[in-house]
Amino acid sequence: MQRVILLLTLPLIICLGAGAAFSDHGENGRQRQRYQEGRGLGEHRVPPVNNPLYRQQCGECHMAYQPALLPAASWEAILAKLPEHFDDQVNLSSQDRAAVAAYLRSSAAEYCDCKISRKIIKSLRGDTILRISQVPYILHKHEYDDIPAGAFARKAVGSRGNCLACHTTANQGCYSEDLVRIPR
Repeated sequence: MQRVILLLTLPLIICLGAGAAFSDHGENGRQRQRYQEGRGLGEHRVPPVNNPLYRQQCGECHMAYQPALLPAASWEAILAKLPEHFDDQVNLSSQDRAAVAAYLRSSAAEYCDCKISRKIIKSLRGDTILRISQVPYILHKHEYDDIPAGAFARKAVGSRGNCLACHTTANQGCYSEDLVRIPR
């Protein structure tokens, strides 16, 4: 009799245990999913922006930078200074600001398993940087001899913050050196 009960309950116990093991419920599951979204992107890619509100609000004035290019602490510091965002006036409703903050925080570099994000985090050594163009890893990548002197000052480029001027596929999260076209 005990053997029959054990044989009948064993499959149920196994199924329940397997279901719990593969469950992605809760915040840990969402963070794991976001972290794994970066896997397989290749060495020069980050996940593209997939939040319409962020793309609309931030992409109005400049490229909507991928959240994986900065850690959460940097995004939070940038949002804390929004009324005077790099000498521009930025006004977001509290609801929109909270939604953008949640997106940036959850998709930040430390939650992305792509090579660029890992290298960015390692290069920062815990520092909070407010400009992607000042990230040590990104600065290092732009120190090559094949970038002409004065390239960032050219009218078609304007600044180091204008990724799209040279990285023609930056909006898709692709920063491959093979696709760089420096404007004259």
